[in-house]
Amino acid sequence: MNKSIPPFTKVIRRLESHYGHPARPKLKDPLALILYENIGYLVDDDRRDAAFAVLKRDVGLRATDILSAPLEKLVMTTQVGGIHPQLRAARLHEIAQIVLSDFAGDLRNALQLPLPKAIKALKKFPSIGTPGAEKILLFTRTHPVLALDSNGLRALLRLGFGEEQRSYSASYASTQASIKGQLGNDCDFLIGAHLLLRRHGKELCRTNNPACAVCPLKSDCLYYRSTQTVS
Repeated sequence: MNKSIPPFTKVIRRLESHYGHPARPKLKDPLALILYENIGYLVDDDRRDAAFAVLKRDVGLRATDILSAPLEKLVMTTQVGGIHPQLRAARLHEIAQIVLSDFAGDLRNALQLPLPKAIKALKKFPSIGTPGAEKILLFTRTHPVLALDSNGLRALLRLGFGEEQRSYSASYASTQASIKGQLGNDCDFLIGAHLLLRRHGKELCRTNNPACAVCPLKSDCLYYRSTQTVS
């Protein structure tokens, strides 16, 4: 590893000192995590939580509940989660159908597959790419992988983990390759790392106008050092 890049554990400990210990995610069921991802679109966490709560209350979270629900009823839940409610309601039906037809109604068996096959299985679902599949495997504690959303990925790229590429997937793969060997097998630590990096990317290490002056990682950040050189 480049000596100018801090160890990954040091990064996470600094973020934890700054933000505090993150609350553990409420969802652990793989189907619930997929539904949560699809229930909202371009909305904040509070609104996505609200839409998911309506789905749980009015429809249910089992594949059979969702598949038997009229599309109009699903639209009423997805409307809470932002634009294109009809499209997202149809996706909920599609998700339920995949669970029943491809996984015999129990998605948990797919999680026990070797990591590449488990990721491939989860990517059958709408809106689930490699990062989303890894998040499901991590949050269900079936594979100790560092799932990253766009906020966490941006923060790590700016620190010097990997190199930004033309495509998001290539940037993601570059960062994952650069950090491989530092992660260990502790799912609780990796879940905390995911949550802390996501929060850091949303609050301080923003896409535009990052708050570098108050960032707890600035002393080790390649992006910050480059901005100081330019100025």
